[in-house]
Amino acid sequence: MAQPAAIDRQATTPYYQQLGAILEQRLADGTIEAGTRLPSEHELGTEFGLSRATVRQAMNLLESRALVTRITGRGVYATEPSTDQGWVIQEREGFLENAIGHQNRSVTTEVLRHGPTILPPSVCRALKVQENTAGYEMVRLRSLDNTPALYSINYSPADLVPAIAGMTEVLEGRASFSEALDAVGYPLGGAHRSIRAVAPAPEVAKALDITPTTPALHIRSTSWTPQGKRFDVYDTWVRSDVVPLEVNVDATAKS
Repeated sequence: MAQPAAIDRQATTPYYQQLGAILEQRLADGTIEAGTRLPSEHELGTEFGLSRATVRQAMNLLESRALVTRITGRGVYATEPSTDQGWVIQEREGFLENAIGHQNRSVTTEVLRHGPTILPPSVCRALKVQENTAGYEMVRLRSLDNTPALYSINYSPADLVPAIAGMTEVLEGRASFSEALDAVGYPLGGAHRSIRAVAPAPEVAKALDITPTTPALHIRSTSWTPQGKRFDVYDTWVRSDVVPLEVNVDATAKS
């Protein structure tokens, strides 16, 4: 199932999300090369028959995923591939568990949507599968003491779809996804996590109860088993005013 190359006027998917998917595909296949300037809002509006406001939403969506960078007075540019190693957490716990750590706070999870999907190009690359591969998507909102704190999208490969579809408690927000994956034979062997401050997409900002111009921490994580099989990619947007970023340094550790 190929990514669309034009706006489907009959689809229920918002136009800006459709345009975002088209532009992401162009970034992935090199049609828009890393470091180059994307067409202007006017040019894209003319090409796809969309308003500048809709095009701007699509650009914001790509920026929220760290796929493009907006330079004031110059335009929007395709993000150069990162050459650093990002933030690597050695512990098995996820970001939220690491962040709240010792704090005695109530954490609740709401699953906003879930189901089979065509994985975005950047996710396919992270999972090392072919583009346009089918997989599973789960979108969750996690709150601390009833304050929205973290919006996340988990992507899983096709071979995990049957197992995830049967994780009733996880899909109802009542159980740990990591523990459920461990139970079906996908224990965490390692993960790579990179963090950037971005302007969140409109639906993310709305869920987190912040304005679209309020920066949020965007985390992209890729997890693999002890055997090196990649099985989970997630994009997370965090309100750092609610969940502080904590990093522990042990200077006594021996290499």
